[in-house]
Amino acid sequence: MITVNIRKQGGAAVITIPADILRVIDAQIGTPLQIDVHDGAFTARPVLASRGVGKRYALKDLLRGTTPARIAKLNAETDWARSPAAPVGREIG
Repeated sequence: MITVNIRKQGGAAVITIPADILRVIDAQIGTPLQIDVHDGAFTARPVLASRGVGKRYALKDLLRGTTPARIAKLNAETDWARSPAAPVGREIG
């Protein structure tokens, strides 16, 4: 068990979360936490990343290492998914 103190910072009450605890819960500075209160105690859990929450990427980072040759290869490998095809089952055509 780890003991921390509540301190005042501006108009807020603040506790420090030790680095070891952040590693255990896979959180870092800026990670949103969900706080639940039950029977006089609270539990803090990182909010699971979902659409619109979590790390944001710049387009240049997403495209890093991309070349026209790699895009052409990817397009060739996935062309089947973009080609219209006749229905093979009971899907709506």
